[in-house]
Amino acid sequence: MAVKLYKPTTNGRRQASVEDFSDVTKTKPEKSLTVRLKKFSGRNNTGRITVRHRGGGARKIYRVVDFKRAKFDVPATVTAIEYDPNRGPRIALIEYADGEKAYIICPQGLTVGSQIMSSEQLIEPTVGNRMPLANIPVGLFVHNIELQPGKGGQVVRGAGSGAQLQVIEGDYAQIKLPSGEVRLFKKNCMATIGMVGNSDYKLVRKGKAGRMRHSGWKPTVRGKVMNPVDHPHGGGEGRNSIGLKGGPKTPWGKKALGVKTRRPGKWSDKFIVAKRAKKKK
Repeated sequence: MAVKLYKPTTNGRRQASVEDFSDVTKTKPEKSLTVRLKKFSGRNNTGRITVRHRGGGARKIYRVVDFKRAKFDVPATVTAIEYDPNRGPRIALIEYADGEKAYIICPQGLTVGSQIMSSEQLIEPTVGNRMPLANIPVGLFVHNIELQPGKGGQVVRGAGSGAQLQVIEGDYAQIKLPSGEVRLFKKNCMATIGMVGNSDYKLVRKGKAGRMRHSGWKPTVRGKVMNPVDHPHGGGEGRNSIGLKGGPKTPWGKKALGVKTRRPGKWSDKFIVAKRAKKKK
């Protein structure tokens, strides 16, 4: 995939870029694998806003993606590569030998006509094949990794991401995640060979407010331009500093910078071999 640029015919066009959909082979989704999405606009089950600045947006049909791929030792053929408005990567429509269809996350290099398989046994480690970590050769990149055996892939599903299998010791496999964190996974957890496709997704620029509204994002402004009743940074005459000795605050009065948010003594800390790499300033 590539990013497409247009001539700057308007102010919105000048800063914008769009995806090149040349890799998409089918425009309408498989009806049997879709459900309607209800909009919640950032609200939880009690109706309170838990995520600000959400609402509106274009209607979407949800494509039911199979993250488990628990249909073992049955070959499947990729029949189409489709766009999914609910995620960054493309999705691949596969058809098993018995006629059943399913959607999977499309890895890099997977094309229409490719043969893939999911198995609990050792199979050929080609792109798109899925098997336990214990059977995957060390050094390969994998995605859609399970955290608990049989639960389905939960980790490394974003566009262009991939995790490298480093070593297998005892009951665990050591994997370097895209963030730089090295983590232990049970070696009987399933993973798919290859990196997730559509790596240029991160380069797309919305360019104007309208495209953000289509995506379901409402406008957001800085705290210092609000009133004192709305934000700790608010108020003052003209362009004043935030005027807080304790540093920047969240809208709810908590420190916004330099505060660790990970709960100490979390049960999963024991699986972290090396913490993620810090960003260089």
